[in-house]
Amino acid sequence: MSFQVHTTTSAPSQSQPILESIDQTFGFLPNIFGVLAESPTALQAYTSIMESMKHSKLSPIEQQVAILTVSTYNGCTYCVAAHSTVAGMVKMPDTILNELRAQQPLSDPKLEALRTFTLSVVNHRGWVPQEDILAFANAGYEKGHILEVLTLVAQKTLSNYVNHIAHTPLDAQFSSQRWDPPHSS
Repeated sequence: MSFQVHTTTSAPSQSQPILESIDQTFGFLPNIFGVLAESPTALQAYTSIMESMKHSKLSPIEQQVAILTVSTYNGCTYCVAAHSTVAGMVKMPDTILNELRAQQPLSDPKLEALRTFTLSVVNHRGWVPQEDILAFANAGYEKGHILEVLTLVAQKTLSNYVNHIAHTPLDAQFSSQRWDPPHSS
């Protein structure tokens, strides 16, 4: 079964206004949204989380740390390329971005605490050990940050899995950040 990358005109009618808004916001329609448009429910869920994160306690760089941690963990080549591009737009230091893409510990201790906590969430499927929660809190994060990390994990798991199933083609706008997961030996 193949998935169509919808445009603002080919998408189901309920998805069309959302796609038009995304196109206006980004200046183009990223393929992930065109794929999600097949289900207005999935598209609305994804974009609702995206919109709500504008009011996050996590900074834009911290959001991208969590997003890239989940996406590299899940081996989502599309999301890693797209969010590597976004990371540059929010002025993430190149060193941090390169460490995230290589799935290495981060040189910034607070961001490393965020990366480690995010990995604990996905590794333990939400059953995060108390010591990992305490380490996250000791780095300066609060309960609201925990809930926002969980929100980003949910959002990125949705898009990562959609991209795996749909084989979403990488947009030209993200091609300079193409990423291939490290091969295990």
